Amino acid sequence: MGTGQAGRRTVEESGEATTPVAVQAALRARPLRFPFTHHTLRCWAYLLSGAVLTLLVTVLLITLLLLGLLTSPAGLGLLLLLGVALAGLPVGALERRRLRLVEPRPIAGPHRELPGAGRRARLRTRLRERATWRELAHTALVAPPLAAAGLGLAALLLFSGMLVVSPVVVWALAPETVMLIPGHAVRGPLHALPATAVGLAGLLLAAYAGALLTTVHVRAARLLLGPREEDHGRQVLELTRSRARLVDAFEAERRRIERDLHDGAQQQLVALAMTLGLAAHELRERAAPDPSGPGPEPDPALVLVDRARGEARQALEQLRGLVRGIHPQVLTDHGLPAAVAEVALRHPVPVTVDLDLPGRLPAPVETTAYFTVTEALTNAAKHSGATAITVHGRVADGRLVLQVTDDGRGGADPAAGAGLQGLADRVAILRGRLMVTSPTGGPTRLRLEVPCSG
Repeated sequence: MGTGQAGRRTVEESGEATTPVAVQAALRARPLRFPFTHHTLRCWAYLLSGAVLTLLVTVLLITLLLLGLLTSPAGLGLLLLLGVALAGLPVGALERRRLRLVEPRPIAGPHRELPGAGRRARLRTRLRERATWRELAHTALVAPPLAAAGLGLAALLLFSGMLVVSPVVVWALAPETVMLIPGHAVRGPLHALPATAVGLAGLLLAAYAGALLTTVHVRAARLLLGPREEDHGRQVLELTRSRARLVDAFEAERRRIERDLHDGAQQQLVALAMTLGLAAHELRERAAPDPSGPGPEPDPALVLVDRARGEARQALEQLRGLVRGIHPQVLTDHGLPAAVAEVALRHPVPVTVDLDLPGRLPAPVETTAYFTVTEALTNAAKHSGATAITVHGRVADGRLVLQVTDDGRGGADPAAGAGLQGLADRVAILRGRLMVTSPTGGPTRLRLEVPCSG
């Protein structure tokens, strides 16, 4: 059972290119009934509203672009050009909402969430995202040709609708003769029925053409307005870098605390213990008994000084243990095998250490491996009831493979504690993995694999 591994975010939209469009699926399922379904009206509403919206946006973009180029020497044009560059953001968001008319499956936004970020940070982030430029390309380059096709569909719908109602028009305007088509006179409403048939054929054609155009619209929106795997990959990379920076900051803070404890509090405790020792010696000298007289009662001050001296020594030992637990000096000076061997000597359960390494490993790898071993040994001593523990480690194919095995009762749950979970997160930063197998009855095995590149 693995407790940690390099994070991978599943991109739900990775199959968007192959997912059928709802309108296309409906057309394939029932091609003859499709013109009489609600999909036809939805397609027409989507295409006609999109044509009007695109026309307005295109005029606005051209106006902003021309004004920006003309006023750029004065500085104001740069803001206008920036507005042109960011125009795809609101238009793309609106287009994703409009797609709900024809597509029940919504398209997720491709941009990163920036909670708490200021305006400048948001602006810099949006300008660096590829999704921003894809939305601009959709707004300025892809949408206008599709809108032109939508306007052509509107003309077809208008003309076909006029032909369908032509008998009513003939009856209302000129029951005897009317010129529906230049050069062709229609005598009476009955003679206009062929035009109605042509109009109905035009509406059928518009229904199928609307389905085709809607499919193209949806696929273009999925391609340019939806998230891509590379967008999430950049986010995961940035998160990994951020976690690595946090680990580096933690290491720097740890070294500072260790140095302060070693050079500050530890030295003061040593000085305090020596001062108390001198005070006790002085009190004993003053209270030296007369050889000829009876023995004096113990001096209460001397008793208190001896007790304080013992407490100072105990505090010094605890402080030294704390400093050693933060980061052992032997790990820095002599490497991972020596540090693990020192831990094994102090462990209450017999530990066999078999570490055969070609040399010193990068500091992050050694630190992660050391604390993994210490956490495994601590868990084995507290919970497993083990009588023997083995630590085995080798470098194979450029990876440190470390395994800690105990003969305890097993049944360990790695997710129950925060120790191994924190180590698993740390291993994930190094692109390694941490696995624990602990069947009931034992044995428990903890296996660490991490690249030696650090």
